[in-house]
Amino acid sequence: MASEYIKVVLKKGKEQSLKRFHPWVFSGAIKQINGKPDEGDIVAVYDIDGEFLALGHYQIGSISVRVFSFENIETGYAFWKQKLENAYNLRKVLGLAGTEHTNVYRLFHGEGDGMPGLIIDYYNGTAVMQTHSIGAYRMREVLTEILREIYGQQLKSVYDKSESTIPFKSAINARNGHFWGNTESEIVKEYGLNFEVNWVEGQKTGFFVDQRENRRLLQMYAAGRNVLNMFSYTGGFSVYALRGGAQMVHSVDSSEKAVELVNKNVALNFANANHEAFAVDAFSFLDGIKDKYNLIVLDPPAFAKHLNALSNALQGYKRLNQKAFEQIAPGGIVFTFSCSQVVTKENFRKSVFAAAANARRNVRILHQLVQPADHPVSIYHPEGEYLKGLVLYVD
Repeated sequence: MASEYIKVVLKKGKEQSLKRFHPWVFSGAIKQINGKPDEGDIVAVYDIDGEFLALGHYQIGSISVRVFSFENIETGYAFWKQKLENAYNLRKVLGLAGTEHTNVYRLFHGEGDGMPGLIIDYYNGTAVMQTHSIGAYRMREVLTEILREIYGQQLKSVYDKSESTIPFKSAINARNGHFWGNTESEIVKEYGLNFEVNWVEGQKTGFFVDQRENRRLLQMYAAGRNVLNMFSYTGGFSVYALRGGAQMVHSVDSSEKAVELVNKNVALNFANANHEAFAVDAFSFLDGIKDKYNLIVLDPPAFAKHLNALSNALQGYKRLNQKAFEQIAPGGIVFTFSCSQVVTKENFRKSVFAAAANARRNVRILHQLVQPADHPVSIYHPEGEYLKGLVLYVD
């Protein structure tokens, strides 16, 4: 119960966000801490009048407490198991967990599943865990026990990939590695298509799970088109475009390893595909391709991970989209995305609007895209809606 934990007392008036169930307590909202919690310790948050507000993990930085419960309850094994079981049951409702056509999905999504700082992706028997807080990092052992209980014989291994995501101010020298089992890669299935995922060497947890539904949408538009997939990484959009009947697909990524991987994933699904991959700079490739493509995918890495990089990021999105608008053939379709959390939907749309105006093309919005349902957004935490995209028709 909360009485066991160090108390964090908020300044007068600073309790309102917690009463609206927002899961973050900022350092500037704290009046006093009755003790000296270690980073990652569970603390109890109270208002100035002594009313209990929440339980959460303490951390050093601008976000001082990441809340996982607004109830004053016991936080033992059963509590954490219920969190993961709720997440697993939601994925069953979504038609992901326990299905044959898809065995790759996000099992747990931070604030969206009620545990800030914790990400778990499931890859055909391997759970890849990525923690973004010391509190979540310190729970890896109990989380592994729970995962083994939930999945039973289906689970082959648990891999921790927190080395690059643990807060830099922490004293923990995190290293990626297997927490249980020893699998390093797997052929996974997404809507019946095969992809090789390597969580040891790959970006993020190994695969961009969050673009699943958007890849499937692109398949609907691909028939007969010449497709350019920029920042292709594992080639997900390329493979879906080929299944959709694209006439030609070109994949571009600056990484030689990514190009090898997209070629491998194409070969896993199609014997004689009209596909070619190029390891070159994206902006350079977009020069001089006038009217060659009539479907272009722009899915760059996050241009801004912090607010102080926002202005440069918006300029980057404008420049990238303007090049695509200038080069795409009339009647072409652009799938364009931002995965930067600090870039709002409004900011992103303004950048794309400016790009269209500068390119002097008639551009119409066909779809407004978001992350899929296995990346849920808490209604109390709108910041969790990090992926935004537009499907645009260019005359």
